[in-house]
Amino acid sequence: MMKKLLAIAAALFAATLAYGQFRSGISPADLDDTETVRALKAHVSYLASAELEGRKAGSEGEKLAADYVMACLKEYGIDVLSPSDGSTFGVAVGADTLQSRNVTGFLQGWDKSLNNRYIVVGARLDNLGADTLMVDGEPHRRIYYGANGNASGVAMLLELARKLSYARSLLRRSVLFVGFGASEETFAGSWYFLNRYFAQDAGQIDAMINLDMLGTGADSFLAYPSANEDLTVLLNNLRAELLPVQAKLTLEEPYPGDHRVFYDKEIPSVLFTTGRYPEHNTGKDDFMLLDYDGMERELEYIYSFTQLLCNGDRPRFRSTDTGAPATIEGVMAYSDVDQKPMFLNSSDPRTFMEKWVYQYLKYPEYAQDNGIQGRVLVDFVIDESGEVRDVKVSRSAHVSLDDEAVRVVSASPKWRAGRHRGKKVKVAMTVAVDFRLEKKGKFGINGKTIK
Repeated sequence: MMKKLLAIAAALFAATLAYGQFRSGISPADLDDTETVRALKAHVSYLASAELEGRKAGSEGEKLAADYVMACLKEYGIDVLSPSDGSTFGVAVGADTLQSRNVTGFLQGWDKSLNNRYIVVGARLDNLGADTLMVDGEPHRRIYYGANGNASGVAMLLELARKLSYARSLLRRSVLFVGFGASEETFAGSWYFLNRYFAQDAGQIDAMINLDMLGTGADSFLAYPSANEDLTVLLNNLRAELLPVQAKLTLEEPYPGDHRVFYDKEIPSVLFTTGRYPEHNTGKDDFMLLDYDGMERELEYIYSFTQLLCNGDRPRFRSTDTGAPATIEGVMAYSDVDQKPMFLNSSDPRTFMEKWVYQYLKYPEYAQDNGIQGRVLVDFVIDESGEVRDVKVSRSAHVSLDDEAVRVVSASPKWRAGRHRGKKVKVAMTVAVDFRLEKKGKFGINGKTIK
């Protein structure tokens, strides 16, 4: 145990020292940094430092990066599945064989019926390394620091792991955090993970998130869902959330990456990136290039998206597959009907929330005692007679909160049925039920404090 603690301390101390390579002292702007921004800066400073010499696949720098990721995951309360030296594998490069390694962390979900299903969050560890240039007849060492490519993605993976570790009681599925080695060598690390290391359970992976080059500004934040219909729906659903940034969906792959290996295995995959940038694969891709405040905003979005994947229906690889959200025959979408269903003579869903849901919702004692809060998305149908039926959770917060939200919605009085082309029809609806704790002895629901 003492050796492990020393290893973690050494890794984080090294990051702090590396930070000094690029920043001479603390500037006034640094004083306003949030805890997350400071952590992102520390991660990138070490991973993109001269000491790691560009983290070329099979190099000592790549091994140090893997050691650092392993130490941080342990510190953040993530179980590390890899041996102390990482999950090593050989890669043939010409006549030579280099040794690279992956690092795999594990966060178990709470739902016994789903925690043997996995969401993989991956980021490549390696970059191009270093070479020697002749300038005026003199040799000069050039390091491809790879701050954006891909120290930024690794830093985001680590801070996402920290946030999800804090919220582990809210996750139904389990999460695997994987730092892929030798990605620059035809995605060797992700291939090894799926076809060797995790091959026996690869069929239990429901989706993959690839974090690659995320540091050049939230204004160019992209999500590439590999043309997957269900992932696209989930990404569009996030547009209703009050998030500090929204990812722009793109049908064109910004960069090839490890998501391709998962796609080839017919695992739904999404790449998050801030896109192409002039310093890519040059010695100018260093610590100072990155927009750390933008990365923090992107992290909030990716955190929300990961929760959706952990708690919702399994996304299908193709629309003809089973296992994804099923449509109910004969039910119309709320937005498609000519006349919306009405509650207390109002077609505004807020009336239902204010006059019924938040009037009769009770904060579960277990959740209140354990500081559990969150937002539950509840799907239901208003049938032709105005009855509420088929009530289910489409986005979970915690089983206790889910059950209470379903209870209240299910007990709803009759509505006035929706109509389409003059006929009464079944209409599907979704409402967001918020549970927010405020202070000891009180809790808040939708901004309302209740003693």
